[in-house]
Amino acid sequence: MTEPLSSENIKTKLERIAKLAKDAPEMAFRSLAHHIDINLLREAYRRTRKDGAVGVDGRTSAQYAGDLERNLESLLQRAKSGTYRPPPVRRVYIPKDRGKEMRPLGIPTFEDKVLQRAVALLLEAVYEQDFLDCSYGFRPGRSAHQLLQDFWMALTRSAGGWVIEIDIQKYFDSIPHGRLTEILRQRVVDGVLLRLIGKWIHAGVLERGVVTTPSAGTPQGGVISPLLANIFLHTVLDEWFEREVKPRLVGQARLFRYADDAVLLFAKEKDATRVLAAISKRFERFGLALHPEKTRQLVFRRPDIASERPGTFDFLGFTHFWAKSRSGKWLVHRRTAKDRFRRALSRIEAYCKRHRHDSLREQQHVLARMLTGHYAYFGITNNAQALVRLHAEAESAWRKWLNRRSQRARMNWKRFARAKKRFPLPRARVVHSFSRSISKPVT
Repeated sequence: MTEPLSSENIKTKLERIAKLAKDAPEMAFRSLAHHIDINLLREAYRRTRKDGAVGVDGRTSAQYAGDLERNLESLLQRAKSGTYRPPPVRRVYIPKDRGKEMRPLGIPTFEDKVLQRAVALLLEAVYEQDFLDCSYGFRPGRSAHQLLQDFWMALTRSAGGWVIEIDIQKYFDSIPHGRLTEILRQRVVDGVLLRLIGKWIHAGVLERGVVTTPSAGTPQGGVISPLLANIFLHTVLDEWFEREVKPRLVGQARLFRYADDAVLLFAKEKDATRVLAAISKRFERFGLALHPEKTRQLVFRRPDIASERPGTFDFLGFTHFWAKSRSGKWLVHRRTAKDRFRRALSRIEAYCKRHRHDSLREQQHVLARMLTGHYAYFGITNNAQALVRLHAEAESAWRKWLNRRSQRARMNWKRFARAKKRFPLPRARVVHSFSRSISKPVT
């Protein structure tokens, strides 16, 4: 008889795996695949997004759900017997920044996403016990805003220091498959899981009717990709810095990493210079390359104690810089980075142009959603000016393209003022505040 669906049963199972991993940090797991059962696949299905684009098989989540139990039973049998073959990933391109470049995007099949989610749940239970506090990206209970707050506090308490920005060239596409497998085998030697991961990283990419096989990188668009990328950098950067580098430094130092975005903060310039030289060699050993211009060291000491003017740097979409508060104290401020601001505005302008003939209600609905999403990430303390500016630029772009609907229907500012009174765009909001827990409108 099939065991009833229960997220609590899955939670208990994963907690047991996590406890074993925590109690035996040096142990390599030889038997994890037996935990993949129908209940785990049901839970993986529940956690898989249902509104994504379809893969090469053209099957939607709704179609898969039409005969869910039979589909999951078939998936389980194929995964356990080794006959599962992941279909090629469908490659599409989306505009990057102002549309001058296109970013490749991989779309797996829905069934592939479900199985990847199931395997990711097992691996996550193990590796969450190994990951260090310096890692924030794609981890349960952690976020970019938590990293930004911790980083801000570290900069403030230490009065800044010397910062190293790390930029890995095409990280997710460059991870060597052999090196990745070596690192996985240090903790997981289950043959079924390793074979599945091997199939995913070698799965083909379908583009314009031609299937190509990648020689490096994690599965394009795969649910499991962020976890595999985290595992790789955990060994290459996090463990190396915490266990080998820090004990040899003269002053204090900290690493902050979100996926492949990372910064290092040093109290001593000499330490920063030495580590910058060592990092490049370390990454080369593991088949990765640092961007020669974007990976750099800069002075970021508080201006009243620095012998030279501190620089600025971008991290997680924000430009960090020193500025005085209203009370005259030096504080680290963050504003939306120029490229992120341009990207957000470019998307708004493109929408207004393409949909200028839609109803005002429909346009207001979509634009409001776009602005609200922007505020949800960039609405942090001391970034109000950039939020207000985007709101004003969005209104200007909206009026501009409404004005071009036809030769006769002119949308001057007076008419637009009446229109936006009926269909207002959401005001800029500081959503994430270090000093206040309640969101408040920008004034």
